[in-house]
Amino acid sequence: MTKLSLIAKLTAAEGKVDELKAALANLIEAADEESELEVYSAHQSQDDPNVFYFFELYTSESSLETHGKGEKMKAAMGAMGGLLGGRPEVTKLDPVAAKGLDI
Repeated sequence: MTKLSLIAKLTAAEGKVDELKAALANLIEAADEESELEVYSAHQSQDDPNVFYFFELYTSESSLETHGKGEKMKAAMGAMGGLLGGRPEVTKLDPVAAKGLDI
């Protein structure tokens, strides 16, 4: 089974940084329902506080395809409506090496 990782860049809508940060924390909590999601972490840019990055590691391509389809994740993702200043920018990656992770 080949693992897949990705990085997603999200930009907060004007004046929505704090609300987006809270929504991202809820999204991380909701990710508990996805057993094939090994790493799901949100990070705020030090250079631009309006920009957030997700690092995600999935057990397979099919686990990414089912991402966000559970009830908790749908609700958490829906709560982000109006908080983003545009569509997320997503880059898929092939894991090569990582400390503390079995890739």
